[in-house]
Amino acid sequence: MKRFSVVPLLLFVLGSVSFQSSTVPAFVQAAAPASAPKPVEIAIKDGPIPMRILVQSPADTEADLQIICLFRSDNSNTLHGSLIETNEKLKGLLDRIRKPSLFGGELGETLLLQPTGSLTAKRVLMVGLGDSQTFTPERMELVGAIAYREASRLGVAHPFFAPTILDGGVTKFTTGQVSEQVIGGFFRAANTEKLLNSEGKAPQPIIKDLTYLAGPQYASSTQEGIEKAIATEARK
Repeated sequence: MKRFSVVPLLLFVLGSVSFQSSTVPAFVQAAAPASAPKPVEIAIKDGPIPMRILVQSPADTEADLQIICLFRSDNSNTLHGSLIETNEKLKGLLDRIRKPSLFGGELGETLLLQPTGSLTAKRVLMVGLGDSQTFTPERMELVGAIAYREASRLGVAHPFFAPTILDGGVTKFTTGQVSEQVIGGFFRAANTEKLLNSEGKAPQPIIKDLTYLAGPQYASSTQEGIEKAIATEARK
């Protein structure tokens, strides 16, 4: 089983840092080569599926599968932060594909990319979030289930997930509210797969762990949400 290193949460008492820049606190940078700072990691304890938070932009991950989320393809839903960075590394592909006649971004809609060039993830899965004006965190429960099932279908044991809600322009909910729902849906899909496997209707689950991305200033809230989802799961 893949092991994740634990980095002290003291790293996150520093001031806010842009997720777009994908940097870490100043004293961490001083301890690592300036050209390639190591992303900060937080291991999540006691979950039925091993998880970690990684402070890194989805545009920079080295992953078999990087999952990102996009609101409905509408001119009013502009890209921000890491989504701009991802779009630049894809040479404007997100701008070209985000059209109602192509990728509409409706809730639950998915599109798999096999990027080349400066993106280091081998595959990128886009998941639609629907209308940004009516968005609530509860919508992410379905997205979490989709993330698990699509990663499983693609044979990816170590998926990476970035909600990219803030980078989609919606800022009125905490990252903890979002992560709690995502992980709840992730567990629901995992439990369904386990039941099917126990009855001989599905193969052995292949997902070994989940890496959940967060910006430095949002890592603590994200952790709280994930731990709430784990506690809810433990009570079932």
